[in-house]
Amino acid sequence: MQTSELFNHQLASKAESLGKIPEEWLEVIYQEKWFKLFVPQELGGLGLNLKQALHQEEKLARLDGSLGWTVTLCAGAAWFVGYMDESIRLEFFEREDLCFAGSGFVGGKALRSGKEYFIKGRWTYASGALHATHFTANCEIIENGNPVLDEAGVPVVKAFILKKEEIEILDGWNYMGMVATGSHAFQTENLRVPLDRCFDIKPEKATLPDLIYKFPFLQFAEATLVVNILGISFHLMDLIKETFWIRHSHRKYDKKHLKYFEGHLKLNRKQVKSYKKKFYSQVDKAWEELENEGEISESRLKKISKSSRSLTSICRKVTAELFPYSGLEGAKTQSELNRVWRDFNTVNQHALLIFPF
Repeated sequence: MQTSELFNHQLASKAESLGKIPEEWLEVIYQEKWFKLFVPQELGGLGLNLKQALHQEEKLARLDGSLGWTVTLCAGAAWFVGYMDESIRLEFFEREDLCFAGSGFVGGKALRSGKEYFIKGRWTYASGALHATHFTANCEIIENGNPVLDEAGVPVVKAFILKKEEIEILDGWNYMGMVATGSHAFQTENLRVPLDRCFDIKPEKATLPDLIYKFPFLQFAEATLVVNILGISFHLMDLIKETFWIRHSHRKYDKKHLKYFEGHLKLNRKQVKSYKKKFYSQVDKAWEELENEGEISESRLKKISKSSRSLTSICRKVTAELFPYSGLEGAKTQSELNRVWRDFNTVNQHALLIFPF
């Protein structure tokens, strides 16, 4: 069965009603190792470079927003394998159904006591929580009753790996779109974990040599998120076009209206493709710097951030301008077009990509 045949409107509707990725999709995700896009092949992953993974995430998001987003966020959490102790890699990453759900929110505190941490906290927006085997959670580090501070006097924050059975999932994803991501909150209290469950996601802290782990987290996150917005945008434009011509078959628009729509659609597609090209060009150049210099310059990192935000902005502009051509089909809550529109207008609210600069 072709991928596009499996990830169809019927199963997407089922996923939305379930509030999570359906088993039919999970089976393929595990088989294709999409949750392990960035995990080295020797650990059972695909070992992709950034551009390869971005194209895969864009493709999946174009099929379905919740599908692409869940794969992206879970694969992004598994990317942390490059910063984990060898003991953890060997213990966790052999599972074929391994899935990390992460939260970027600093929602917990970790009290250091000898060779253990005692963790307490509540974290939000963990996409894929309902089928995740492990969770990553950011915590402030506490020692001797006080926050540990860095050289600048800022509280030290580190990430921890928590097992599914160690946390409680809270039903907290009550938004109009991206429903099947199951991006629920989770919490734990007075959880004891060994020191090797803690890791730091800075390039200089990488424990694996692969270049992908030398890519700074902020730009990694921005790039992986924006390709989802891009994929959903293309899906939405395709559906708007299809719906417009169905409406035309019933009401027969004037030639001048048809010409205007075709021109407007063509122009907007061209704009998105232009910004997409610029974005991927910056990713290519950053990867070249990483290969040749061992690190990415600050100026290049700023360009990646800017191109990610600019691409998001043009997608917002284009989809907003084209959506009225869908008519009431776009407002019909059970239509594919409405679901994709809701997904788009939920996912583009991500805090990292709000501003165009």
